[in-house]
Amino acid sequence: MPETSRPASHPKGLYILFVTEMWERFNYYGMRAVLILYMTKALLFSKVFAANLYGSYTGLIYLTPLLGGYIADRYWGNRRSIITGGIVMAVGEMILFVSASSFQHYASLSLLLFFCGLGCMISGNGFFKPNISSLVGQLYVDGDKRKDTAYTIFYMGINTGGALGPIICGLTGDTGNPADFKWAFLAGGVSMVISVLVQVAFHHRYVKDPAGNVLGLTPERVPAKLLQPLVMIGGLVLTTLLMIGLLYIDATIVNYLSYLLLAAVVLIAVIIFRDPSLTRSEKQRIKVIFIISFFVIFFWAAFEQAGASLTFFADEQTNRHLGWKIPVWSIQLGSVLLVYGLFRLFRHAQRQLSAAVDHLLRNTIYGLLLLLLLGIAGVNIYFLGKNALLLNEIPPSLFLSLGSIYIVLFAPFFAWLWPRLGKHEPSAPVKMGIGLLLLALGYLWIAFGVKAVAPDIKVSIIWITGMYALHSFGELCLSPIGLSLVNKLSPLKFSSLLMAVWFLATAAANKFAGVLSTLYPDHGKTLTLGGYAIRNAYDFFLLFVIMVGAAGVLLLLISKRLTAMMAVSK
Repeated sequence: MPETSRPASHPKGLYILFVTEMWERFNYYGMRAVLILYMTKALLFSKVFAANLYGSYTGLIYLTPLLGGYIADRYWGNRRSIITGGIVMAVGEMILFVSASSFQHYASLSLLLFFCGLGCMISGNGFFKPNISSLVGQLYVDGDKRKDTAYTIFYMGINTGGALGPIICGLTGDTGNPADFKWAFLAGGVSMVISVLVQVAFHHRYVKDPAGNVLGLTPERVPAKLLQPLVMIGGLVLTTLLMIGLLYIDATIVNYLSYLLLAAVVLIAVIIFRDPSLTRSEKQRIKVIFIISFFVIFFWAAFEQAGASLTFFADEQTNRHLGWKIPVWSIQLGSVLLVYGLFRLFRHAQRQLSAAVDHLLRNTIYGLLLLLLLGIAGVNIYFLGKNALLLNEIPPSLFLSLGSIYIVLFAPFFAWLWPRLGKHEPSAPVKMGIGLLLLALGYLWIAFGVKAVAPDIKVSIIWITGMYALHSFGELCLSPIGLSLVNKLSPLKFSSLLMAVWFLATAAANKFAGVLSTLYPDHGKTLTLGGYAIRNAYDFFLLFVIMVGAAGVLLLLISKRLTAMMAVSK
């Protein structure tokens, strides 16, 4: 298709994938926001055990997509994997809901259900996560310039869910009463059900390639017996039981996960570099991928403190009291603006979805707009006769929404910035080095905020909000750049294996993040890491300044060499 004849608007399938991913990320980030608090305040785990378990959980979350992607590519197809993975995650949230409903009277049962729920989340995520992302690019022909914009839109869906999840789950579950954590898990489960329903109802209608073929269907020549419901359910049950066992063993018996991840990376490296068909140029580029992945571990290990040690800090040493009185007239003004926005959305849907084939999607959107309108009306009825809304204290879990909010706000700026630099645009390794330094700067900012402050003194909210802003800027310099770099440098025959290296590095970083969170100072105890003494929050945050800052400087120092390796001729 000539470029001039391509439609300017994006295919409707992109927005189906956007909504599906948004609700799944709502589920993941929402439950993650309260997870460490549930473990320490309801299940009464020690902070050290809870942080280590958190690292094991998030590490396995990023490891299982390798298995789920393999099964989808060869047996189930993307759509079937997305739906089954979503169902398993919804079941996991419901199990966590029951766990959080029973911990006060049936502690042993609640603990068993807790591990079962996390196992379902790990297993379901493995089937869901890798498959929905791979469908976005298939909506367009090769060379279509809309593809980059499509990934940006999809990335906004991820962060919209990442922002809404902690807010809703935090407000409903993180109330100060441990018995209310169950509502956060229920909200996550409901969002996952919505995600699955969107896929079931609209995938066949809209998620199609430019030729009109439905994407993500079952691969050809798959034995029919492997697709029988009982066989699939059996496979899911076995996978989930395996995840429960792996999580329990790593958290309570022996910390094997780090060694497993290292062995997997070494094995992949041996497989790739022993291939005689690789040219010198390809080997050099593959080396760049391994080197970049090594530095990524330091970034995510520090970044992912958000779900553990930084949540402890927000809960215990951040002054979250606001005492704001929001006048009712401002709520009414906001309601008018929202109603106008809903009307604009209604008119847009009316124009874009006027065809008979779009009636189900059109009526679904109309129904959602009506529900939002009724919600706005309900809020205004509730405030009749009242003068103001009192915002007293922010739950600590809500701070986990800041990263996604900053991403949504500033991603367009970074997308605008790089091309405007022209010939002065930094290379990919330099951008990633800058990302590491911005992350270190975030920790330096919060370290100054707690310097010479006693553990029982709470500091201003500006320190943690400023830190999350700098961390988000660092993410925008590193995450999309690194992922794009892996795609560009990978030889076609090893593209999946090298993407696995990226996921393995992220998994290792999340496990490392949990281990580092166990060093968070508690009740005046002094801990050491390699001779470095950690006595208070200042020492703890300074550890990340040194670790991530050193990694950033080293990456910048070798960036020219890496750039030369990327461009080496055959």
